[in-house]
Amino acid sequence: MTFLPISINISDKRILLIGGGHVAFHKASVLQRFTDDAIVISPAFLDGFDALPFRLVRKEYAPEDLEGAFLVYICTENATLNEKIKAECAKRGILASVCDHPALCDFISPAVWKSGNMTVAVSSNAQNVRQSIALRDKIGQIIDNE
Repeated sequence: MTFLPISINISDKRILLIGGGHVAFHKASVLQRFTDDAIVISPAFLDGFDALPFRLVRKEYAPEDLEGAFLVYICTENATLNEKIKAECAKRGILASVCDHPALCDFISPAVWKSGNMTVAVSSNAQNVRQSIALRDKIGQIIDNE
């Protein structure tokens, strides 16, 4: 796997997050630093989701939920369902990230430090998340101390 590090314009784009558990909450918490315009679909949500700025839709996933989506984060905590959703995204040409399964991802989320308009992203090509986070934290400390 080789991932190209890019910054992508998400203004006025439909971003969908499917899942309401711990992994989905983590992804949503990071995503909220960049947009308040996303839709989260799940039959149930972990405590804390209601504090996020996103529209929560309490329902089971259905393929028509993908209509018009630009990016999809797939975080259902059900591997079979995640693979099914990823296949639907691929058929529709939608970029998808199957959270915690890099081999199925069109994109991955790097470790991010953000302050105002400055964003630093550190990625290990989905090989060592802990190392990426540690390096991100060191970079953030350096910038914060300037």
